[in-house]
Amino acid sequence: MQLQSILDQVFPEYRGVFSNLYSKVSLQTLLHFPTSEDVLCVSESALTDKISELCTRRSEKWAAEKALKLREAALRNPFQNNLYQSHIFNLKMFINIVLQYQEHLSKLAVEIEALAKEIEEYQIIQSIPGIGEKIAATIISEIGEIERFNHPKKLVAFAGIDPSVYSSGRFTASINRITKRGSSRLRQALFMAVQCGIRDSRKQKSGDEIIPRNKGLRDFYDKKREEGKPFRVAVIACANKLLHWIYALLKNKTPFEDVA
Repeated sequence: MQLQSILDQVFPEYRGVFSNLYSKVSLQTLLHFPTSEDVLCVSESALTDKISELCTRRSEKWAAEKALKLREAALRNPFQNNLYQSHIFNLKMFINIVLQYQEHLSKLAVEIEALAKEIEEYQIIQSIPGIGEKIAATIISEIGEIERFNHPKKLVAFAGIDPSVYSSGRFTASINRITKRGSSRLRQALFMAVQCGIRDSRKQKSGDEIIPRNKGLRDFYDKKREEGKPFRVAVIACANKLLHWIYALLKNKTPFEDVA
């Protein structure tokens, strides 16, 4: 937020040059060209070369497009002359802090993945189509020991995706929202896993045949939609079913086998 605040006082038009302001190439480009004056004092080809140097995995055409957008942003920028050097100093300082945090988080992610691979449950969870390394690690870390739950409904309640029941006197609501108690990180990981699982993927062995990543989950989702359930309600129902699968797999210590 501090970086954004300073950026708004120095180069607000920089937003939008890159799709992700906090990507490594975006922050490093801003570090080299923090003001309109810095951008406009060099040629467009020099901007292209620098962006291409900062992001070698992208094409030179992509770098040229970003250089053009950067130059256009510099021309539109309301602050052509920055009177306060302290703003520029602070902007560079915050950029370096964010870059250092990103590098630190990247190293932590590698260490977490290495530790997770030593856990049997991690491999079991990852056997479910649609669940990758990060989602599996999140689910395992949030659930902990499956023995803590003697019934899948208790795990569902822990994730906060069980329906709340509202009643007053003789009135009982017919439509209830989820409780959202328990672990919000587990809930978010489940929603991501569902959306990845029901998404279509191209099966190489079948040529151009399009199939869902998790057929069982997609069939259940389609059924709920056909019943007239809204997208979010269908996704919550799928998350509930997915958590029941996870509970059974962890209890039995067996990998998932998708039903064709």
